[in-house]
Amino acid sequence: MTLPSDLPPLRDVIARHGLSAEKSLGQNFLLDGQLLDRIARVPGSLEGQRVYEVGPGPGGLTRALLRAGARVTAVERDRRCLPALAELASAAQGQLDVIAGDAMAIDEAATLGRGAHIVANLPYNVGTALLVRWLNAGDWPPWWASLTLMFQKEVAERIVAQPGGSAFGRLAVLAQWRSRARIAFPVNRAAFVPPPKVTSAVVHIEPGEAPPDVRGRTLERLTEAAFGQRRKMLRQSLKGLPGALDALTELGLDPARRAETLSVADFVAIARLLDRATAA
Repeated sequence: MTLPSDLPPLRDVIARHGLSAEKSLGQNFLLDGQLLDRIARVPGSLEGQRVYEVGPGPGGLTRALLRAGARVTAVERDRRCLPALAELASAAQGQLDVIAGDAMAIDEAATLGRGAHIVANLPYNVGTALLVRWLNAGDWPPWWASLTLMFQKEVAERIVAQPGGSAFGRLAVLAQWRSRARIAFPVNRAAFVPPPKVTSAVVHIEPGEAPPDVRGRTLERLTEAAFGQRRKMLRQSLKGLPGALDALTELGLDPARRAETLSVADFVAIARLLDRATAA
């Protein structure tokens, strides 16, 4: 859609409403319109698409999503930002719905239906928890069509990491066992107000084929155990998970190895045997 040409600059909106990024909420505002439009292009064409945004703040990315033609549902827990978002919703002529609340408490599938794209500059303090929840959707393909998310660069690198390095861990396995994850581009800290202490990056994730006979919750429990004590050998880190050491033996995996040396496929194979043992 085309937003009204007389829409006030985002800096003016922030000043008029007395807004400032709240550290306790993990906020950092993005004001660069070109950068925001670039983020909105990552999922592909959003014309007529439903988009879910978490933590819109004063609405910078929201504007870019609306300019891209999306129908946006945004959830914001910071009540200070709601008047600014209400103004934007009025200008958006029915293309923007704002929910005042905590994203962790939203039943997204019921609210949005299937096929929504999630695009968000996630608050740092809940970003990983939300990602894990979205990746662990019970039904697959999930209710979401794609994830385009801003993270600290270190977290982004953990999501796309390959086996063998220190960045490879639980997030990489959960993001890659039935999805395709990539870093779209880095974002300099100077792009934010206020600038965070770290560089950020935009990650794009699309659902893929789910391996049969594996439950997401089982894989989550397995990776929690394996990487919770990542410096220890698997025989130590997995001894508290019933059936895990037997699964290693059946698969011919050396229990003296450490978790980061296994592949995503190895973790999927272990989880499959755990599920079979539970069902037996």
